Amino acid sequence: MTQLTRSQVAQMVDHTLLKPEATADDVRELVADGERLGVYSVCVSPSMLPLSTSVAVAVVCGFPSGKHTSAVKAAEAAESVRLGAAEVDMVIDVGAAVAGDFDAVERDIAAVREATRGAVLKVIIESAALTDEQVVGACQAAEAAGADYVKTSTGFHPSGGASAHAVRIMRETVGDRLGVKASGGIRTAEAAREMIEAGASRLGLSGTAAVLYGFPE
Repeated sequence: MTQLTRSQVAQMVDHTLLKPEATADDVRELVADGERLGVYSVCVSPSMLPLSTSVAVAVVCGFPSGKHTSAVKAAEAAESVRLGAAEVDMVIDVGAAVAGDFDAVERDIAAVREATRGAVLKVIIESAALTDEQVVGACQAAEAAGADYVKTSTGFHPSGGASAHAVRIMRETVGDRLGVKASGGIRTAEAAREMIEAGASRLGLSGTAAVLYGFPE
């Protein structure tokens, strides 16, 4: 794999702040840091919208449990897009995936897709809580529902965050038809490089500067 530069990796990054205790000042700092680092987007909670920034704005939906009704997720996502979000990262009903009810997973995603036409939709499958077969099923449901990306993790689940193994399965499942976002626990350049080599086309990072400074200029 060709050695990636710092700026190339930065353009793969969703610079993220999703802590419940985050303040408006914290988000302003996130935006300033994101612009300085040259990231692709900043990712925040819906209550932090709207934002004024030169980078794309991403927002989470049904976060972090995914145990909201589809109607609630769709309404939340539609409101976020109205307030300026260009990308929506929704959490599936992980329990439905564990139970093997991928028709329900697909319907849930499709409801949010319908509410977010014109925005990029990323689908968080919480891969660390799933078996390999369930990861495949969740990715297939996301593609069938019209998602643009599948994403490993919220970063809040006790089972853990992203793994290169999960990213590899996700990429093999969706091919080059969808993007794959690795998120949750990526704190070093080495970990980021591993995710990219496994097939990630986007990275969700909170400690972005520390990761980027591990790549050459």
